[in-house]
Amino acid sequence: MLLEGKKGLIYGVRNERSIAWGCAVALARQGARFALSVYSEREEKDAEKLAQSLPAGACVFVQRCDMTDESQMAALHNRIKEEMGALDFMAHAVAFGKELGGRFVDTSKEAFDISMTSSVYTFIAAARHAEPLMTSGGSMVTMSYLGSERFVPNYNIMGPAKAALESSVRYLASDLGPAGIRVNALSPGPTMTLSARGISGFTDLYRSVPERAPLRHNTTIDEVGDSCAFLVSDLARGITGEVIYVDSGMHSLASF
Repeated sequence: MLLEGKKGLIYGVRNERSIAWGCAVALARQGARFALSVYSEREEKDAEKLAQSLPAGACVFVQRCDMTDESQMAALHNRIKEEMGALDFMAHAVAFGKELGGRFVDTSKEAFDISMTSSVYTFIAAARHAEPLMTSGGSMVTMSYLGSERFVPNYNIMGPAKAALESSVRYLASDLGPAGIRVNALSPGPTMTLSARGISGFTDLYRSVPERAPLRHNTTIDEVGDSCAFLVSDLARGITGEVIYVDSGMHSLASF
């Protein structure tokens, strides 16, 4: 029960295969209570059903929120303040890439803007809104991928987006450190999420991991969730500004 008494907010649960859901299950197992923020009405219904499988009281509420809309973000955090009082952690598992596949050089400005806003700015906005509620310090965690530093076929604009996200982690860690707030990223290996399956060639990449990764297995959302639980716990109180790989060792290989 590493997180007993801890209160938080998790963004990005879409279904039972979501990395955000793996985090929710792991955090609840360690005694945390949290709100879930989702984007659409359908996701809201799915998240509410999933929340019923968690330990009693783990999920305080589920609320729709467009993270690019300041008024919706303000409403979400006002509700958190009213119903939970404060935040000890925030987990961000939100990303969206447009025009994946083809040549990166042909990326349109529209695709660039949408991908960067959805995948990077949303974390900055989440940090800004969470900061005033982390009155006793806290921990913020986001999700990156190895495509931030290596070429991954068809990942395209999401590579630069994840690189920008990792840079944002370091700048936010510097900004928020004096308040006792830690900011880190997890970098999972390929996982069979709804978003990942939309990337051309992803299935082949996924299938190759057990043959090549040092640990010889694919990353699971449970592994990512447990790593998230560690980072938001007091056991990680000296860690900030880091990108921690949870990918069975794939990042250590010369090529993949």
